[in-house]
Amino acid sequence: PEGPLRLLVGFHGYAQNAEEMMEMLRAVPVGRSWTRVSVQGLHRFYRGRSELTVASWMTRQDRDTLIADNVQYVDAAIDAAAGARAIERLVLCGFSQGAAMAYRAAVLGARWPDAVIGVCGDVPPELFDEGSPRTWPRVLLARGTADDYYTAEKMRADDASLARAGAHVETFTFEGGHEWTRECAAR
Repeated sequence: PEGPLRLLVGFHGYAQNAEEMMEMLRAVPVGRSWTRVSVQGLHRFYRGRSELTVASWMTRQDRDTLIADNVQYVDAAIDAAAGARAIERLVLCGFSQGAAMAYRAAVLGARWPDAVIGVCGDVPPELFDEGSPRTWPRVLLARGTADDYYTAEKMRADDASLARAGAHVETFTFEGGHEWTRECAAR
């Protein structure tokens, strides 16, 4: 449709790619008035011994530089998706390692999102440092009941840290493990 855009921007997990994240975003019932955008991580490699290209958002080496590069890259991807059109609504959604990228883009990026959704991934602790440049948008934390990576304890800790930082936080636990389910997408 013409006019301002509503963007749902997704960030894939480790060893996934933008196409896989786009399939996950297609399960989110936002309607035709929204544009789904899936951003692929900058650090690409082959999955296992296949020729399938996947990506990672970062490693521990040169972390601060990589965070700045990734945030700038995400800002450029959102600008490219919008073109000359204004953005009316912006929601950032990340799965697993991509959740950290969604949180970083929300707090450090050029555009202020309406909400950020983190599925099966924790909030980067550096975003709670004293010098954090802005407040938090609405946040939805989600995890599977059997997720052994993003545990119930991690979600409770993130919920408490976000609440202390002034964020409006909702939590959601779905049946499953470290995965994106239909129930999660529907939420």
